[in-house]
Amino acid sequence: MEKARADAQEFLSVALDMGEELMACGAEVNRVEDTIARMGFAYGAKEMNVFVITTSIVVTMGLSESNSVTLTRRINTPGGIDFRKLARINTVSRDFCHGGMTVEQLKEEFEKATCPTTTPIRMYLGSALAAGAFAVFFGGKVWDGLVAALFGLLICFLQRELSGKLPNLLVFNLISAFLIGMGVCLTAKFIPGLNLDKILIGDIMLLIPGIAMTNAIRDILVGDTVAGTMRLVETIMWAGALAGGFMVAFWIVW
Repeated sequence: MEKARADAQEFLSVALDMGEELMACGAEVNRVEDTIARMGFAYGAKEMNVFVITTSIVVTMGLSESNSVTLTRRINTPGGIDFRKLARINTVSRDFCHGGMTVEQLKEEFEKATCPTTTPIRMYLGSALAAGAFAVFFGGKVWDGLVAALFGLLICFLQRELSGKLPNLLVFNLISAFLIGMGVCLTAKFIPGLNLDKILIGDIMLLIPGIAMTNAIRDILVGDTVAGTMRLVETIMWAGALAGGFMVAFWIVW
């Protein structure tokens, strides 16, 4: 009995690791709950009770009528977007549900799935390309796109080096928006012919929490009202921090 309970706790710990990583990759709450529940039933659980919000995961796995295991995980990992890693973790969970995989093999496959999915140079190039393309798309000129691309590199640097050192995404968005706003405003002030608004639009698109807001609405629509409302409030605050940072920078320079 004790051996079975210890093995169940080990499995459930890995399942919580996967759930936390899915949340960090941008998965919606419903997906995380469903993944953990399916893996629990595949492990042999008679009952799975999974409750997930943006900051916590609570799972009770019933092995029999008189034996159950409960684990709680506090989520401190800042949310992000990495659909490649999300897809790889989903694949691991499906392979486990199909059977034939031990807990040790599950650990190994999960560790492989969480390896970095892209190189830093690709991240920088992608940020620059996206910022520059959005600036031109919304009516800017080629020079506006180039300036936006340069500040897109700075945004990527801040996301990689600064986000993990700040207490939450709200503070990060506020500081990043202020720094980028100051840089763009000063550049546009001393270089005639640049369209300040188009450059700002291109760069702010890299920081807007669009995926998180979409997931929040989806969570609410599928019935996860508490988690969806929490995430929706967070995204509104993040967007407000972005607007505040850019507005303060604009007022100071202009």
